[in-house]
Amino acid sequence: MRTRQRKENGSDKPENGKAEKKVQKLKAKNVEENLKRIEEAEAAAESSEDSPFVSDSGEDDDDDDESLSEDNGSISESGSEQSKLSEDEDVVRSSDGDNPTGASDDDTDHSSGDSLREGDDNDNYHGEDSHGGSEDSREVVEESDSSEDEVAPRNTIGNVPLEWYKDEEHIGYDLAGKKIKKKERQSKLDSFLASVDDSKNWRKIYDEYNDEEVELTKEETKLIGRLLKGKAPHADFDPYAPYVDWFAWDGAKHPLSNAPEPKRRFIPSKWESKMVLRYVRAIRKGLIKFDDKPKEEPRFYALWDDSTPAERQGLAYIPAPKPKLPGHEESYNPSLEYIPTQEEINSYQLMFEEDRPKFIPKQYTSLRSVPAYEKAVQETFDRCLDLYLCPRVRKKRINIDPESLKPKLPSRKDLKPYPTTCYLEYKGHKGPVTTISTESTGQWIASGSKDGTVRIWEVETGRCLQIWDIGETIEDVAWNPLTEFPILAVAAGHDVFILNTGCGSHEQQKTIEELLHVEPQKATDESDTSASIVSWVQDDRHGGIRLKHFKTVTKVEWHRKGDYLSTLMPSDILFPAVNTLVVVRESRSVLIHQLSKRLTQRIPFKTKGIPVSTAFHPTRSIFFTATKKDVRVYDLLKQKLIKKLEAGVREISSIAIHPGGDNAIVGSKDGKLCWFDMDLSSRPYRVLRCHPKDITRVAYHRSYPLFASCSDDCTAYVFHGMVYSDLNQNPLIVPLEILRGHSSADGRGVLDCKFHPRQPWLFTAGADSLIKLYCH
Repeated sequence: MRTRQRKENGSDKPENGKAEKKVQKLKAKNVEENLKRIEEAEAAAESSEDSPFVSDSGEDDDDDDESLSEDNGSISESGSEQSKLSEDEDVVRSSDGDNPTGASDDDTDHSSGDSLREGDDNDNYHGEDSHGGSEDSREVVEESDSSEDEVAPRNTIGNVPLEWYKDEEHIGYDLAGKKIKKKERQSKLDSFLASVDDSKNWRKIYDEYNDEEVELTKEETKLIGRLLKGKAPHADFDPYAPYVDWFAWDGAKHPLSNAPEPKRRFIPSKWESKMVLRYVRAIRKGLIKFDDKPKEEPRFYALWDDSTPAERQGLAYIPAPKPKLPGHEESYNPSLEYIPTQEEINSYQLMFEEDRPKFIPKQYTSLRSVPAYEKAVQETFDRCLDLYLCPRVRKKRINIDPESLKPKLPSRKDLKPYPTTCYLEYKGHKGPVTTISTESTGQWIASGSKDGTVRIWEVETGRCLQIWDIGETIEDVAWNPLTEFPILAVAAGHDVFILNTGCGSHEQQKTIEELLHVEPQKATDESDTSASIVSWVQDDRHGGIRLKHFKTVTKVEWHRKGDYLSTLMPSDILFPAVNTLVVVRESRSVLIHQLSKRLTQRIPFKTKGIPVSTAFHPTRSIFFTATKKDVRVYDLLKQKLIKKLEAGVREISSIAIHPGGDNAIVGSKDGKLCWFDMDLSSRPYRVLRCHPKDITRVAYHRSYPLFASCSDDCTAYVFHGMVYSDLNQNPLIVPLEILRGHSSADGRGVLDCKFHPRQPWLFTAGADSLIKLYCH
C-alpha cells in the first residue's frame, strides 16, 4: 500500500532521487576504500617477503584491523544518515521496484566483508607462495596470553542457543544491528563430491557459531592429537624439568635452622584486619550486641514433674510411675474391716520382707493425736532413689496373640496309636542290656548284655526261651529279616556268631541246619586279603557258624534278602603285604558276608573317616555308611558314591533309614536328632534338640508313621513322622510322647530301642538290665 501511495504522489520523487544518489555515492566510496585496502595488503605481503621478521607483518595486520574498524565506523555513519532520511517511512523503494535501501546497505556490507575476506585469503596465498608453497613451513607467531589480542567472534548472537536460529534465514547481527544472513549450504551429494576431490577435507571443520568452514593446520592437528593422548599441548614442554634446589646448603645438615622465627619476619594479615574492621563497625552500628548477664540454666529440676520433652532438655522424657494414692487404710480413723487383728500382725512377721505390707492401719480418736510417720524419711529417700537410679525405657507393645506364633500341628489325639505306657518288663540279665532285636513276625525278641549272654524272649508273655553264654560283651544282635530263616547274628568281641534259635517248624530247622553247616576250609593263599581278615568256622558249642575277625565288631546288619550280612569294625586294619616287609594300611572297616556261599568281601570303595554305623537300603542296592561327621551313600551295583549327607553335629552315634528309602534320621552324641530328606538336600531338613545327653540309638517303624530315639538321660522320645507321596509337601514331624521308667547305671541310660514290626509298640533296653515294652 505504501509503494502505491508513493507512486501516486509525485511530490515524493525528488526526495527519493536524492536518497538514491546519496546511496550510490556511498557505494562508490566503499569500493574505492576496499580497492585501496587490497593494494595496501599486497604491498604488505611483498614487503613481508623481504623482511626477516614476522612481527612486522603482524603490525601491518594490526594496521589493517584498525583500517577495518575505521571503515566499519564510516559504514555505520552512512547507515545512521540513511536512517535519518527515512524517519517518516519504514522502507524506501524506487519507482522501478528495486530492493530497499536497507537491503542494498546490507549487500554493500556483505560485499565489503567478502572483499575483505578475499584480500585476506590472497595475503595468505601470497604468504604460502613466498615460503615455499607449504602452509606448515610458515613461521608461527608466538601466542599471547593477553585477552586484548584475542579476536572476537564475528557473529554475536548473545547468550542464546544456536537452536533458536535453526528455522531463521539469518544468524546473529553485525555491529550496525543488521541481520547476517546464513550461507547457502551445499547438498549432501555436492559436499560429498567436493570432499572426495579435496585432499585436505579431513582438516576442515564447520564452525556453526560463525557459519564457516575452518581448515586446521598440521601444527593444530598435532596439538589436538597430543591433547587427546593426555600429553602437554606443546612438544617443547618438559614435564620432567631438572630439580632446582631452593637452598644453598654450604655443608649444612639442615637447610633451615631450628631457631624460632624472629618477630621482624611477622607479616600481619590484611584479611584479618579487614574482618576486625567490619566487626568494629557492626558493633558501633548496633548490629552485634553483647548480653550483659548470660542466661543461667537451672542446675536442678523435679524428677517427678509432668513437663514435656520440649520444655526439658536431654533425652526423651519418660514420666515416672506415680505412687498409689492413699485410701481408707491410710485414714486416721478407718473402719474396723481395715484394721488387722493381732494374729494377722504376728503372721506378717513370718512373711518375707518383700511380701510384708509396708503400712499397717491404726485407729485414732482425732487427727491431732496421729503421731509422725516413722518411715516417712526412708520412703521418701527410696522414692527419690528409684526415680534417680531406676532406668526407664519406652517399650512399644505389639498386639500379637501368642498362640499364633506356635506352629500349627495336628492334635495328638488324631495321631494315635503310639506307645504311651509301660506294659511289660523282661527281667533276667545281670548286666546292662546293650542291644535288642525283634523277629520279623513279632513273636520273639532277642537281647544281648554285658554279662556275656544272649536271650530269646517271648513278646506276649515275657518268658525267656533260650540263653547262650558267649563269654564276652555282646555288642549287637540282629534277626534275619526272612520269616522262613529264624536265625540270629550276634557280634561279641572279634567274632560274629550266626545261631540257630530253634523257633521255626521242623522242616525249617532242617533247612537251617544245612545252611549253618560249614566244611573245614582248605589252606588258602596269603594273597587272599578277605580270607586273611575273616575265617568261617563251625561252632559246635553254640550250634552255628563263627566268623573270626581281627578287630572288635560293633555292628551287624542284615540285607533285606536275608543272604547278605554286613559287619562293622570301627578302626582300620594293618596287614602285611605279600613278600615285603612294608605294612600296607587300607580301609577294611566294613565287610559284607554271603551266608549261602560262605564268602567275605570288602566294600569296593574306601571309606573316609572312622565309621560308626551302617545300614542297607530297604528296597534298592544302596549302602549307607555313617562316620563321625557325615553319612556317605554308595551304590553297590555301580560301585560309586551317590551322595554325602552333612549332619553338622559333634559326632554321629547311629542311623536309621525310612521304609520308603528317601528319608533318614541320624542321632548324635550332643543330643541332636537330624532328619534328612535325601531328595531335597544334603543338609538336614529338620534338627530336633530333644535330649540333653548322648543319643544312643534311633529307629523307624516299618508300617506306622513313627520314629523314636533313646538317650543316656533315661528317656525315649516318640515322634510322628509322616512322609507324603507328593513331592511338593514336606514331611510332617510332631513330637508325641516322652517315655520314662529306666534308671541310670554308671552314667548310662537307655542303650537301645526297637519298634515291634506289626504293632505300634516300642522295646527299650536300659543300663539297669531291664527290657521294657511300651504299648498304646
